[in-house]
Amino acid sequence: MEYMFPSHRWLCKDEADGKVEVEIYPSEVLEIEKLINYEVTVVTGDVRAGGTNANVFCQIYGDEGKTEVLALKSRSNNFERGTTEIFKIEAHDVGKIYKMRIYHDGKGIGDGWFLETVDVKRLTMAMVQIEVKKEDTKKDKKKDKKKKKKEEEEEVEIVEELREVVETFTFPCNRWLARDEEDGEIVVELLTEDNEDLEVNSYEVHVFTGTMWGAGTDANVYINIYGEVGDTGERRLRKSNNLNKFEKGQEDIFNITAVDLGVLKKLRIRHDNSQASAGWFLDRVEIVDNKDDTTYFFPCKRWLAIDEDDGQLARELVPVDEAFMRKGDDDEEDSEATLGLEQKAMSTTYTVRIKTGEKKYAGTDANVFMILYGTKDDTGIINLKASKTHKNKFERGMIDEFTVESVDMGPLKKLRIGHDNCGGGSAGWFLDWVEIDAPSLGQKLRFPCGRWLDKGEDDGAIVRDLFPNPLQTELYTPFVPYEIKIFTSDVFAAGTDADVFIVLYGRDAVCTQQKSLCVNKRERMMYFERGAEDMFIVELEDVGDVIEKIRIGHDNRGVNPGWHLDRVEIRRLLRKGKGSETVIFPCECWLAKSEDDGETVRELVPSDIITEKLSRDGSLKVTEVEVEDALETHTYKVSVMTGDVYGAGTDANVFLTIYGDLGDTGERKLSKSETNSNKFERGSVDKFTIEAVDLGQIFKIKIRHDNSMVSADWYLDQVEVLDVDTEEVFLFLCERWLSRKREDRRIERVFYVKGYEGVREGLDSKKKNSALTVKSVDSNMNKKNKKKKEEEIELPIIPYHITICTGLERDASTTSRAYVIIIGANHTQTERLWLDLPDGRKGYEAGSLESFESHGWDVGEIKKVELGHDGATPESCWLVDELSVAVPTKGVKYIFACKCWLAKDRGDGLTARVFNVLDAEAVSISQKVIYEVTVVTGDVQNAGTDTQVFMSVFGANGSTEEMLLQKNEDRFERGQEDTFNMEIDDIAPLRKMRLRIDGSGSRPDWFLDKVIMRNLTTEEVSVFTYEEWLSRTRGPKRTMICEMAAVVDEEVMVELTTYIIQVKTSDVAGAGTDANVWLIVFGENGDTGTLALKECNKSNKFERKQVDTFRFSDILSLGDLSKVRVWHDNTGISPGWHLEYIDVKDEIMDKTFRFPCDRWLAKNDDDGQIMRELPCANNDYLDLNEKTKYEICVTTGDTAEAETKENAWIVLEGRKGRSKEFVMENSSKKKRFLRGNVDRFEFSSKNVGDIAGISLGHTPKDGKKVKGEAYWFVEEVIITERELGNKYIFSCNAAIPLSPKRDDFLTFECTKTVESFASKARSLVPVKYEIIVITGDEKGAGTDANVFITVYGSNGDSGRRQLRQRFRNLFEREQTDRFVLEMLDMGDLQKVRVEHDNSGLSPGWLLDRVEVTNTANGVTTIFLCGKWLDTKRADGQISRVLYPK
Repeated sequence: MEYMFPSHRWLCKDEADGKVEVEIYPSEVLEIEKLINYEVTVVTGDVRAGGTNANVFCQIYGDEGKTEVLALKSRSNNFERGTTEIFKIEAHDVGKIYKMRIYHDGKGIGDGWFLETVDVKRLTMAMVQIEVKKEDTKKDKKKDKKKKKKEEEEEVEIVEELREVVETFTFPCNRWLARDEEDGEIVVELLTEDNEDLEVNSYEVHVFTGTMWGAGTDANVYINIYGEVGDTGERRLRKSNNLNKFEKGQEDIFNITAVDLGVLKKLRIRHDNSQASAGWFLDRVEIVDNKDDTTYFFPCKRWLAIDEDDGQLARELVPVDEAFMRKGDDDEEDSEATLGLEQKAMSTTYTVRIKTGEKKYAGTDANVFMILYGTKDDTGIINLKASKTHKNKFERGMIDEFTVESVDMGPLKKLRIGHDNCGGGSAGWFLDWVEIDAPSLGQKLRFPCGRWLDKGEDDGAIVRDLFPNPLQTELYTPFVPYEIKIFTSDVFAAGTDADVFIVLYGRDAVCTQQKSLCVNKRERMMYFERGAEDMFIVELEDVGDVIEKIRIGHDNRGVNPGWHLDRVEIRRLLRKGKGSETVIFPCECWLAKSEDDGETVRELVPSDIITEKLSRDGSLKVTEVEVEDALETHTYKVSVMTGDVYGAGTDANVFLTIYGDLGDTGERKLSKSETNSNKFERGSVDKFTIEAVDLGQIFKIKIRHDNSMVSADWYLDQVEVLDVDTEEVFLFLCERWLSRKREDRRIERVFYVKGYEGVREGLDSKKKNSALTVKSVDSNMNKKNKKKKEEEIELPIIPYHITICTGLERDASTTSRAYVIIIGANHTQTERLWLDLPDGRKGYEAGSLESFESHGWDVGEIKKVELGHDGATPESCWLVDELSVAVPTKGVKYIFACKCWLAKDRGDGLTARVFNVLDAEAVSISQKVIYEVTVVTGDVQNAGTDTQVFMSVFGANGSTEEMLLQKNEDRFERGQEDTFNMEIDDIAPLRKMRLRIDGSGSRPDWFLDKVIMRNLTTEEVSVFTYEEWLSRTRGPKRTMICEMAAVVDEEVMVELTTYIIQVKTSDVAGAGTDANVWLIVFGENGDTGTLALKECNKSNKFERKQVDTFRFSDILSLGDLSKVRVWHDNTGISPGWHLEYIDVKDEIMDKTFRFPCDRWLAKNDDDGQIMRELPCANNDYLDLNEKTKYEICVTTGDTAEAETKENAWIVLEGRKGRSKEFVMENSSKKKRFLRGNVDRFEFSSKNVGDIAGISLGHTPKDGKKVKGEAYWFVEEVIITERELGNKYIFSCNAAIPLSPKRDDFLTFECTKTVESFASKARSLVPVKYEIIVITGDEKGAGTDANVFITVYGSNGDSGRRQLRQRFRNLFEREQTDRFVLEMLDMGDLQKVRVEHDNSGLSPGWLLDRVEVTNTANGVTTIFLCGKWLDTKRADGQISRVLYPK
């Protein structure tokens, strides 16, 4: 374990709290490798000059692995003649020890050393059997004492106990480790004394250097041979049979003595890059095991050089079968067998990316080295010399890339990275992180560091061990190796230095990424010369068993980039058994702008497949098959139609990709138009020919331009693709701008074929999907819960709305990725919900307020919320001010005042914290239901739009606010059905919908076909049909707003009617007005929307004592009306208006509703309001003190035990009183309370007001005695009050015991009340509300903008009211402003919306809170805000919705 104790405080008498002693607690406990104690005793022989001054090292091998190399050193002068030294060492537990290696580095004078013996003591904790006396239990009985004594002596128990155990292993040596004694070796491997199975063996190592120019080296070469039983350790190849070792075409033979390794598995060979021109081409290594005389072949055929191949100085080689080695010898030509593919498949290639920090002097010129540690082995020292990305490595803020190969290391567990402090004063290095990507394992690990490797910074270390951060681990499908051979033709100027890339396609359009074969300019110069055969081994996605086609091309850069390609051969290993298959793709043509058809990209299909298999007798069997059913090359004629609108044409370069179910064409530039010399002009059609391998059914295209030249904006009307071979036509209706200035400013778009049914993905959604797949596996983060999860049922997925407020201190911002985990009762929890910022922004700025919508499992009642981020370096600190989590489907929101650091080196050092809901501020928000909304756009020319679309839905139980429907890149386009989920207030059953467009955007007109809404909980479907334009300029209505009636099961919920509205102005001096007047009528089915009172029977409207009649036809009937809202805009001379009443007549219902007013709507009369809400006068006649009827519906549980044959009784507890007891009879003729049944009863009673609770009893018929226990299980009770139709729902789910006593009953509280329309309309009486607005106390908190408020309650909303007072400067810093507004009784207040119009000099406003008091009943509701309404701060919003505390 590693414990971190953060402190960050003064220990000083005169600083902070003056304490000089402090208790600190660990912030994080990391599990690190477990080490145990070893004691190594070394006895130096009593021989003349037996001692040494060299540095001595040892390595211990056991059944469970090996330790790292351990340096044996202490403070005293060690290893003197005849001494015995003891070293205490902590190292990895290797289990039972079988051998050790001990050596010295030959430094110092008289380095020869005579070693007598080594003892290793291994200290571990183990279960040991111990004898313990048994204690007797029968102490109190005085009988048989004598017996007892005897027993005590005999009874001994054996128990196991955990004790520290010492095991000793002795290794006799008795030999010199000296260059000038015996065999000259300074390395020796020792076996334990009592060892029987193993013996020391010698290996003959033959090293063959290649024959090419510059193949030899004078550097020091080191080798390490691995077998089934351990390895030899790294040995320098010193004594060869040749004086000058490792020269071109030479064979060098070395002897290595080691404990027998068993069957050899691999070897690692490296050189230290010393001396001039150290690059070395190693052909192969052969090792002869002298004990049983077997030869192992390790082919290499690669450079070990920083300026050749992949720049590695070390290679790991694996042995191959002799048959593969012999394969080359049979042919006449000198064709060597290439086994790079086999070796690649057995080894793992790691791409290492190293990021130097963004700090002053962060870079280094020192030599950087690295060791990767897996669970089985490590890579040894890797010198990071050849960066693929930069010549000058490890400079500030740069990322350098290296390749490392290793065989069978096991999963990576840590890496060690350091430097040698060379390079003068600038050796210090600030390392940010190391990222290691292993495509063949399908994992990418991130090792954070964020510290200096500098003798003069931090803790002075220049070597650090780094561990992977599990939160940043990415998993993906593992890649497989392909050997790609490219044959350039032997034609004049056939070669190229351009960047050649390749893509492989399997069946069903599975393809790899586009892979460049050369990494840098040096390689591009080297490869693809005339007549050359170049081999590349690349790791790419697995495309399945069949390669259907490949695409190969180049970027046409460099001098004479034209290239004549003869053929491509791709070899890969067979899935089963030993062997490989080679697929041949003939080309034999130019990829050049100046030759043939000018194409630089070709698609090739296979002609032959050659399979090599190793048969049982050890020979190679080669079969060659012609490919019969290869895909044919098709010609596609593409017609591109540019729209006929102003500025539609473009001169930019246009690129097209066509996707079919068999594959895609890759991106092709549309260069030569067959119809116009000037392409893509307004209203023109351009035709292009594309050759590609058969794509099958084409379903989408991707088209983009590069925004070059003047006025690059392009309006694309449609694209037509004709497959010449099958004569099929695929039509893509586009009708969109590709422009950096218009619509959503994109210059790349995806279009689907007309009538496409499948799932559509935008350009962005691809990223999201891939991210989702990565996140769902989240490497090992969710392992702990995985086991539980499997047993559980899948929980439903619900939306969570999360907002995060970042603090304002220095370093408060972070660029890490943040996440939350929501935890419910009994350990249910969501996955990590990653909070990735939209628009690809990186990081949370100081003082920002970010909002996210995530989807996660429904964990029931939330208990805790974990917030964290994936930053693991000390730099990635983050100060979180406030976190809020809202669950719309539950109607709650929790606000956590965090005010804490999430950082390794701030506060208490945690990067993740769990917040308990009990500490949060819980706020009730309006509960939402999730609907699946499908919007169908008509198939009419230019039907699509990019305008803002707003929707409001009206139901029997209220209405929603206006909601913006997100365009999301490609919704609301011609002929499309767009389906998405929306959270909508629980107002079902739906009655009608209003859609409004605001006419913004480049294409403001929209032809709406219909909207379908499906309630995901009840599966009820409502259809709203329009089939007309929403537009200022098109269609018969020329309207931008429409209302549609809901159709449920082919029944229309509301019908059209005509409203005749009569407005009577009072007979008061100055009563008339010339201002513009508007009206909204409210009823059972919502409201009419804003009606302008313009067209009238009188020319001069609203004059004193005049009645004006307005007629509105084709309006969806609202049913019974409840109120009207009337207002004017205060224009004209003396705009004050005294209104007597308004009459509204519904022609279909033939009913008139009267709305009396008799008040001024004037700024300088009465209370100064120019907006009034008038309740309907028709609703007053009901007298509620009389008797009324109650209908009671009882649902009995659906199990056999639930039903009863006896009677039941109920008492209603109301706000005005308590009813008498109603007996619910159960007669033999009419059986009640059967399982799963719903029984209805009706009772008359005095009106008890709102029902708050009920008592339920269960009694035997005619007072019989009760035998045993009997129950009646009640699921729910619904009570309807008949006069007004209010409903009270009680969820009981309880068993009621049968009892003759009257005082045995259960009580239940009301779970839900559904207030009827009549009841709501009755409660609409004018009430004065006092609104207090308190502005915050921060610099610049006040505003001079105009402020508006809308209050929402259970009876509807107030409309948007301006908060104004005369002659007073409102909303200044730390000021309290009071306003009185008269509104119709809102019922329970649910939320308020506060907004300002951003006018004035500094309109930003910090609103602390709003308090609303209903002066009629004295109830005050407090709405906390504490946020800025400022376009430049927080989230830039100037409108906030506040919920009651």
